[in-house]
Amino acid sequence: MADRQVIADFARSMGIATSGLRAQAGRMRVISENIANADSTAATAGGDPYRRKVPTFSSALDRELDARVVAMGKIRPDQTAFRVKHEPSNPAADAAGNVKYPNVNPLIEMTDMRDAQRSYEANLNIISATRRMLSLTLNILKA
Repeated sequence: MADRQVIADFARSMGIATSGLRAQAGRMRVISENIANADSTAATAGGDPYRRKVPTFSSALDRELDARVVAMGKIRPDQTAFRVKHEPSNPAADAAGNVKYPNVNPLIEMTDMRDAQRSYEANLNIISATRRMLSLTLNILKA
């Protein structure tokens, strides 16, 4: 019976770390989209450009694992103001010659990306360590 509990604990650890991997991968996709659109303008003169997206996370009970796991929550628009530049010759300029640019700060996005990468790597390390421990445990149980 204790053997099954040990295996279940390893599975729970792997499941929690895997949910973290998925959540951070989703976060990196959103950040990548923000970076890709950092300098875009509106398709029509005076229109609004791309609006920065902010990923959120949620926690849920995984009944199969009997553990709380993390998941990507809703992706919310950042309501901060757009950057405005006076560029009368730009096709996206309004009647006053101002062009709205996305409310994306590439420096913040790169910092968030690095944080997401580190969290992803931490979850990957948990999975690797759990696999090693599981392998060693199985070898001990076989003996």
